[in-house]
Amino acid sequence: MGFSRKTFLGGTVAAVAAVTTSPVETPAASPSEVATSVRGLTFTTLRYEGSGHLGIRTGQGIVDVERAAIALGVASPPRTIEDVVGGRGDVAALARIATQAPPSALKNEAEVEFAPLVSAPKKILCVGLNYRAHIAETGEKIPAFPDLFNKYNTALNRHMGTVAVSTLNAEQFDYESELVLIVGKTARNVSEADALSYVFGYTTGNDFSARDLQLRTSQWMTGKTPDQFAPIGPWLVTADQIPDPQTLQIQTFVNDETAPRQDMNTSQMIFSCAKIISYTSQYITLEPGDVIFSGTPSGVILGYPKDKQIWLKAGDRVTTRISKLGELRFRLV
Repeated sequence: MGFSRKTFLGGTVAAVAAVTTSPVETPAASPSEVATSVRGLTFTTLRYEGSGHLGIRTGQGIVDVERAAIALGVASPPRTIEDVVGGRGDVAALARIATQAPPSALKNEAEVEFAPLVSAPKKILCVGLNYRAHIAETGEKIPAFPDLFNKYNTALNRHMGTVAVSTLNAEQFDYESELVLIVGKTARNVSEADALSYVFGYTTGNDFSARDLQLRTSQWMTGKTPDQFAPIGPWLVTADQIPDPQTLQIQTFVNDETAPRQDMNTSQMIFSCAKIISYTSQYITLEPGDVIFSGTPSGVILGYPKDKQIWLKAGDRVTTRISKLGELRFRLV
């Protein structure tokens, strides 16, 4: 089949038209632009219709960002927390979305289902042995440097989620309530004085552990990284609302107990959040969206006398509470 000049030109014009009318991607906002746009906001991730949806917590309820954006004529809102942190979408519209959302875009906190706060961080880093009282109760030595290890994305879990302990060949299940940091911009060789400026926000987390798996070898990974072993959320509070992360109270409750199992202030950390970021960035480039668990205080089951170690089991409920960040609850099945 031959091509006439008319056919060729027609195809060329169509191709050019297709190129010129296709949507143009908006450049990502810079970290400083993101920080300005999200100031004072608290984010979450909701789950419905089979996927996660970005939410903003307000006094009137949780704003479904996507639905509010449609109602307000915002063409390309961020759709995930990763989008917000990375400056993708119309981040500058988030404050207006939060304050002007119509009632149809508001959801009752008590009635929603939460998704994992973040779904695909490039790194989940954890700090072990970061409180002296916790080190004393477990008989370990005070480390000279932050004791880093990692979890994987398959460990991510959600507020009101479940941890399937009955599927594992383990028995010594333990809680570890922790302050969690979400990195906001690329950090490499940053100073301790500047380190907190690299934090996007803070959330509540639990470094859930299987002690018998953790301690049967010299490496902790097996007892720390099974599926669902990293509950975080439900709220991501921007860093401007937490000017000093070394002033927060961390508590852990099991089932209907009214006295906390863990109850300690982050001021008791050996390595502050700023020190953790600075030290880690000397060896590992931290990227926007990376997750950092900052260590657990004393009060874990592992620290009890042997005759009083009653390990968690299927049916138990764990609540992690951190001042200014709210409660994270999950259940063992």
